[in-house]
Amino acid sequence: MTAKSHGQRPRIPLRAQALAALATVYDPELDEPITTLGFVDACDVSADGDVAVRLRLPTPQCAPNFAFLMAADARDALRRGVPAAQAISVVLRDHYTGEEINAAVGRGGGFEDAFPGESDGPADLEALRELFQRKALLARQGRVAQALLAAGTAPEQVVAARVGDLPDTPDAHRCVQLRRELGLSCDADAPALVAGEDGAPIPPEQLSPWLRRARLVSLSLESNGGICRSLLQVRYGVEDPTEEGVAA
Repeated sequence: MTAKSHGQRPRIPLRAQALAALATVYDPELDEPITTLGFVDACDVSADGDVAVRLRLPTPQCAPNFAFLMAADARDALRRGVPAAQAISVVLRDHYTGEEINAAVGRGGGFEDAFPGESDGPADLEALRELFQRKALLARQGRVAQALLAAGTAPEQVVAARVGDLPDTPDAHRCVQLRRELGLSCDADAPALVAGEDGAPIPPEQLSPWLRRARLVSLSLESNGGICRSLLQVRYGVEDPTEEGVAA
């Protein structure tokens, strides 16, 4: 008798679970999953259930703090998303601080373990993460607002929208996820578009300048993402990276 006939969900292969987990890991600077950016070089599962992931970055000189965040986030996402894995390893290849990062990530350490004396501890790295999360939220909210305006929604209705009014789009979903990570309200009746660290709603008269800032940040993220993809293509021959394109 099959698992389905018992009302159970079909068993998902470990590699599929691993790739799904890695898809939740975002480049902190670009606000894109490392899978769609092509940063996952390999994802292998042994017969014993060990999961081994190899990451690659566009250049050997990518900032160590961002490189560490992605490697450590990948390790943590795999631990949560692949609970049946016997062992998990994440290795960063071809990076000038790869040895230090790989050693710290392998033993479950933090950035300060990889680079003693070069940070003020976990709070320092989390402050950097939060800075870029706020930039990403601004850019994503701007895209949502522009889409609403393009669909004919009046500006006063846009600023009055609630979280429960957000459209069913990737940008809107990511906005909610970023709000949750930043500790901002995700209640259905909370303002859909917010500004500042306290999540205050945007005054109607500030919508135009707010949208200009959002467009600039969004353009910066998109441009940097394009540069990273081009560099990755030159370095590794990666074209149009997708989850399905990860090496077997």
